[in-house]
Amino acid sequence: MGKFEPKVPVNLDPPKDDPITLEELAKANVTTLALLSQLLSQSFSQSFSQSSSNQKPLSSWINVERRSERLIHTNALTPIQGKVYDVSANKAYREGGTYNVFAGKDASRALAKSSKEPEDVQSEWRDLDEERQGTLNDWITFFSKRYNIVGVVQGATNME
Repeated sequence: MGKFEPKVPVNLDPPKDDPITLEELAKANVTTLALLSQLLSQSFSQSFSQSSSNQKPLSSWINVERRSERLIHTNALTPIQGKVYDVSANKAYREGGTYNVFAGKDASRALAKSSKEPEDVQSEWRDLDEERQGTLNDWITFFSKRYNIVGVVQGATNME
């Protein structure tokens, strides 16, 4: 078994290079309660604005944004060096989870420093010493073997 191989094999999709805005990243870290509130609000406002003869079923009110063949309704996206990983399958990145501090934000510097401090969750990593850059590369290998790359941060300046 190679370095950083998952215990259980993971079937990953081919990496995507769709641009993802910082706003979209922030939406991918909304709390479950906020997301439910937003969906219910949209559903009720739509139901009252439609005439009774033109009512749609509830399932059609819950619209999921589609952009470049990917869904933006995930619970957690984490960029590293500008590549965006979908980490929502891991509860640790969701609301209340150990790694939720990384959700919706570029975790490059924090991962390089092995830190979960909010002030370390930044995209810039180039000023770090060689050892920390090596740690970052190990994390990139780890993520690449477990999580789908769903896009790149639009305008990212910290890509390798």
